[in-house]
Amino acid sequence: MLQLDETSTQLLTLPDGHMEVFVDVPSTSARLGLAIIAHPQPLLGGSAKHKLPQFLAHSLRDAGWTSIRPNFRGVGNSTGSHDQGHGEALDLRVLHAAAKALADQQPVALIGVSFGAYVQAQLAAYLQAQGTPADKVILAAMPSGTVSVGRHYDTPDAITAPLVVHGERDDSVPLANILDWARPRAHPVVVLPGSDHLFAGKLPLLRSLVLQHLQAAN
Repeated sequence: MLQLDETSTQLLTLPDGHMEVFVDVPSTSARLGLAIIAHPQPLLGGSAKHKLPQFLAHSLRDAGWTSIRPNFRGVGNSTGSHDQGHGEALDLRVLHAAAKALADQQPVALIGVSFGAYVQAQLAAYLQAQGTPADKVILAAMPSGTVSVGRHYDTPDAITAPLVVHGERDDSVPLANILDWARPRAHPVVVLPGSDHLFAGKLPLLRSLVLQHLQAAN
């Protein structure tokens, strides 16, 4: 069972194993919501301890949000092996349901970085199809189409009002790919000029965009 009363590292039971989860709890009792932050591609060294999800988790914690960082399959102490985002999305369904049960009517935000954004997009599309859309969705450096390493991502776009952030000079997922993804449903895309795939030198701006989106009324 997920516990959100203190900063901790936990193992969440899944149908076929368990998921390692890092929880960061604000010091104040006035909490604004819960944020599930999904990490970059594990095949390229991504994990919940990667500097970008960790930066976002600590930034949200300091702003009054409880942050929840899962390790995907085969990363850290999470069981299983990499499943190209499909099994990972199933695992996040379990984590989201557990977080939602503890949210006490507070919003639960889905935040993903790179591969984590692809997984969160799948979860958001699933929730949308179930008639229970996610409270907030933030997709940063999301892969779509064929990316630089040759992998192909069929990223769902049936998501209501996500914040989509991408670097102008992303050489892993070209900006053109994400514009092709956004065009059919006219999703706005926030482009950070001069930014690379993981927003080097642009983290304060990314933090500002994330907090603004979370604070905005639905």
